[in-house]
Amino acid sequence: MRSLHPGLALIPLLLVGPALAQSAGGPTEGTSNEAPRPAAAPEPDDSDGPVRSYAVTFTPTGDSALNAAMEGVSVLRRLRESVPTSAEGLVARALQDQGNLRLALRSQGYYGGTAKITLAGEPPDAAGLALRLANRGTEPVPVVVSADAGPQYTISSATLRPDVADTDISGAGQVAGLGPGDPARAEAVNSTQETVLTRLREAGHPFASVPRRQITVDHDSHTMEVVYFVQPGPRARFAQPAVEGSENVDPELLRRASGVLAGEVYDPRELDRVRRDVLALGVFGTVRARTGERLDPDGRLPVTFLVAERPFRAVGVTGAYETRYGPTVRAYWEHRNLFGAAERLRVEAELSRPTQRGVSDWGYRLGANLRQPYFAGLNATAVSDVTILRERLLAYDRDAVTAGFSLERKIDPRLTVSAGIAGEVGRTVETDQTLKYTLISLPLGARFDGTDNVLDPSRGYRANLLISPTLSTGDTHEIFVRVRGSGSAYFDLTGDKGSIIALRAGYGTVAGAEAGTIPPHLRFYAGGGGSVRGYDYQIIGPRRPDRTPRGGLSLLEGSVELRQRITGPYGIAVFADAGSVGQDAVSGFGDLAIGVGAGVRYATAIGPIRADIAMPLTKVPGNSGFGLYVGIGQAF
Repeated sequence: MRSLHPGLALIPLLLVGPALAQSAGGPTEGTSNEAPRPAAAPEPDDSDGPVRSYAVTFTPTGDSALNAAMEGVSVLRRLRESVPTSAEGLVARALQDQGNLRLALRSQGYYGGTAKITLAGEPPDAAGLALRLANRGTEPVPVVVSADAGPQYTISSATLRPDVADTDISGAGQVAGLGPGDPARAEAVNSTQETVLTRLREAGHPFASVPRRQITVDHDSHTMEVVYFVQPGPRARFAQPAVEGSENVDPELLRRASGVLAGEVYDPRELDRVRRDVLALGVFGTVRARTGERLDPDGRLPVTFLVAERPFRAVGVTGAYETRYGPTVRAYWEHRNLFGAAERLRVEAELSRPTQRGVSDWGYRLGANLRQPYFAGLNATAVSDVTILRERLLAYDRDAVTAGFSLERKIDPRLTVSAGIAGEVGRTVETDQTLKYTLISLPLGARFDGTDNVLDPSRGYRANLLISPTLSTGDTHEIFVRVRGSGSAYFDLTGDKGSIIALRAGYGTVAGAEAGTIPPHLRFYAGGGGSVRGYDYQIIGPRRPDRTPRGGLSLLEGSVELRQRITGPYGIAVFADAGSVGQDAVSGFGDLAIGVGAGVRYATAIGPIRADIAMPLTKVPGNSGFGLYVGIGQAF
């Protein structure tokens, strides 16, 4: 027996609606594509009589998806505790559930299946049942829900046809996700339709639709045919976008930021990319994109970005602590719209007190950073910064003034490149030499971020590379190239961010100079938070005769960390870090130092609060037995 059905609804757990398939008894045709809507939850029962408690038991069917669907649509289950009912109301719920359960069976492809409900062993339509239930004792009425699912129907074919003859539907491609032999589940039928629409929209058709579909169920062969009738609509390009809701940001800047869409073939992915670029200006709390319901007189699709400005001024304080380095406190003041064109000025101060032996003085850093988007009309951000600093470390003392200017360009949403010029004038003091220097460098950088979350990634990859050709004058004259690269990867083992493996690797080299002829802060060191936990800050690597760190010309680091959520915002982490520093620029890596440890995490909106304790596995002279690290954000 074959029958035609107008639509197949997706009924995941809580959705209920009109019947999805006609009963066998002759074919019927339909052209409606509207999926059945969820039925509203019944109002609390007003039937006369005392409250009648009941207990619901679902008999397993052997199909976990069907079990979940049946429980999800059941009014008896959903309202049992939240909405008291009488005996009459209990019978009414059971009668309603008979239809809901039939929908659940068909949503999972069991078109020949039947559901059964008993109240105290009787069917809900039994004569006088409500009176008998009302006269029972105070014990809850036993309600048993079961189903004879029968065979699961499968797809015999799924095809696309134009809704209007001779219409080109090539942009929809071929049917994906639904093929012969697949279970005839409503979710698969609906998701395949969404895939068709997504393909058409990404091919430039903003008004693509599937006005109707034809579903034919053959009860003899237990199969289903699906035909999607496709209407692609016109292929369109974006009009010049409008921006609404901004009162204090330069309209010309917003026109530039959003105007890259103008003239481009419609693609929802491109629309979202530009929306995120407008949001990245930093002056808006929200940015929503709205497209027109029809093309404009020039045949282009109108676009409006609806924005809401955020507070332009902000202040903040952060802190961190390491047993091997000491406390660090940072405070900042920021203006996000300094001259009215989303210029962001950030003034930041940092105060630190190393706890390493032989270091008893304070260090500080005071800097200002200005970011100017679409600088000089270019699709690039100008970054200017100046810093005054004082460092007091076991490896060296440093007093310096630095300044820099660079241009950053976002190649795509994940990749940013930069180029600029930087200068530094300073003085360093080591136990065996004092060096006055002037540095001029031409840093070239690239950043890639393909992770799912900037603050607390659970999947994806990150990479950073900075190449800095440098001229050093002063007490020494050198030309050298410093290279520093790092990368990290994140794997969600459970799919729900409950168990995450995080990997990190770093490499560095200085080519063209000797270690003793370049300022010590440009050499490489390892150890401490963000490097190899369990070791003193900068302690890993070549040493002077007095055992203080000297630094090297090459660096290799790596980490592996398992982050496990325990409950709610609480989690733990176990990790292993390794690192080595060599005296040579390429192949002279020193002895490998390894540290292991564990920590706790507490998730917040700005990233996790982290507390780690680590111990060294490799003996390093002068290093103590453990390290404690407290801060905000993941270690990497």
